[in-house]
Amino acid sequence: MYQYHKWIRSFHAVAKTHSFTAAASYLRIGQPTISEQVKALEDRFAVELLHRSGRHVALTDAGRRLYEITEGIFGQEDEAVQLLQSLHSQKTGLLRIGAVSPPVVMNLTYDLMRKHPGIEFAISINPEKETLFRLYDFRIDIAILAYVDPDKRLHVAPYRTYPIVAVVRDDHAWASKASIPLAQIRHEAVIMRESGSKTRELLEQACGKQGIPIHCVMELNSREAIMHAIAEGLGIGFVSAIEYTAIPGTKAIRLRDAEVKISYYMCTLAVRKNRPLIKSVLEAESEPGRKKTV
Repeated sequence: MYQYHKWIRSFHAVAKTHSFTAAASYLRIGQPTISEQVKALEDRFAVELLHRSGRHVALTDAGRRLYEITEGIFGQEDEAVQLLQSLHSQKTGLLRIGAVSPPVVMNLTYDLMRKHPGIEFAISINPEKETLFRLYDFRIDIAILAYVDPDKRLHVAPYRTYPIVAVVRDDHAWASKASIPLAQIRHEAVIMRESGSKTRELLEQACGKQGIPIHCVMELNSREAIMHAIAEGLGIGFVSAIEYTAIPGTKAIRLRDAEVKISYYMCTLAVRKNRPLIKSVLEAESEPGRKKTV
């Protein structure tokens, strides 16, 4: 079994890094050793785990199935080392949180820092797919996402729900209003997030239900860029209320006749949901009144 462990560890490193060279650096052993051990594993069980084409490496179907298992094996080894390092430095724990929204994760982190002053936090901000990949790869402990596909590998707890608001320049006709009906956006030039954005999807769904056309004049791939475009007078935009940054020259306006809201969820790997630190965060911070889903 010890021999198999070394072979499987080398396979996992190649699958994780997509490269024999990077795997050798990751494990700090020679590349020929990595190649020999992966080949030995394939030969011993008469199975092809990797497609090799020059320097390019891709997983076969069997390789993908094995990698799903090794993610858990070696991810938990990494977790054990992190615990020992944390204990050595006399910290009570390290919590790694990944998110798609800086304001949302900062809000959570602020609450946690007050409740758990001994915890060290590592925060990463990435798109949804990258955040999920980091969670599956044991590089973060909790992910904060706006949408989660059903997946038996995940434990999901509702976090917070926020209204989506319109943002206009401060000399816009709406700037003096507290709220506007959704139908009024039919007359506006709208700056939208790129396709795939949850905020955009929810706005389009709400407008579709009321038969309201959206005149999109520009697509941008960041909230900050949208805010600056609005301040320059290029159009109006939409963000969740917590993500509104009061850039000088802009104002947020509520939508009063439509339920346009965005929900965020705390996700962790199902196999790790009962880890003391993770469990305490999920139980303490999940949104009151909403049932947890698995």
